Amino acid sequence: MINILRLKVAAILIFGFFIIGFGSSSVLANPNNQNGIYDPLESMNRSIFNFNEMVYDNVFDPAARTYKRIMPDPLELIVGNFFSNLNDVVVITNSVLQLNYKSALATGARLLINTTFGIFGMIDIASDISAVSDINLSKRNEDFGQTLGRYGVGSGAYIVLPLLGPSSARDAFGLAVDSFFMDPISQGVTGVFLNNVSYINSPELRFPVAAGYAINKRAQFLDEDRTLEEAALDKYEFMRDAYLQRRVSLVNNNTEAKENSTDK
Repeated sequence: MINILRLKVAAILIFGFFIIGFGSSSVLANPNNQNGIYDPLESMNRSIFNFNEMVYDNVFDPAARTYKRIMPDPLELIVGNFFSNLNDVVVITNSVLQLNYKSALATGARLLINTTFGIFGMIDIASDISAVSDINLSKRNEDFGQTLGRYGVGSGAYIVLPLLGPSSARDAFGLAVDSFFMDPISQGVTGVFLNNVSYINSPELRFPVAAGYAINKRAQFLDEDRTLEEAALDKYEFMRDAYLQRRVSLVNNNTEAKENSTDK
């Protein structure tokens, strides 16, 4: 088991060195780009984007629409709160790595309150406290891609990931690190640190939870995606520009963007 763990860690690190080097190499770097939008792999990205759209239209969206149809709004909110609460583990870890202790303490308090009084995060009591007081326990957004950005790692080339959507060379590596080492949801799937916790790492639990997370997440964006389809002349270009601008804002510690954003 230890050897398997070492192989997984080594694979992630090798992938990270490759993808960051690839994204920031002289071939792909664009020092004259002033708007943060650099898409040298556009042809490949558009092909992956079209593949993703096909899968969304034929698999994820029908499942998400069925989920929204049969799930009462209060229960849908509870499920979303539960997954958001688990994500706060990622937020705390990356806040500490960024030496942003204010964010780490606030998110730690949020996690504690929602996990205990909010019944494992199903009720977002921390946000209610923020709404009626000067104590800011609002949801924050921190990930390892932002952590790398805070330490000066450039975003590199824009990349569209299969099924996962918009990303960049830096953020793709950040997503891999978060998924394999920090995120309780995907930890139950990858089992890097949870192999010994049989009830968490059992396929009977981990795959339904991961599937529920994916469907719930897609369901949250059905209306936005429909609006985007109707309004955007070029959906690929609109999503690329919006993603990169948002990431710049998050890396630069734009407080409003961090505290009001949701996971994409």
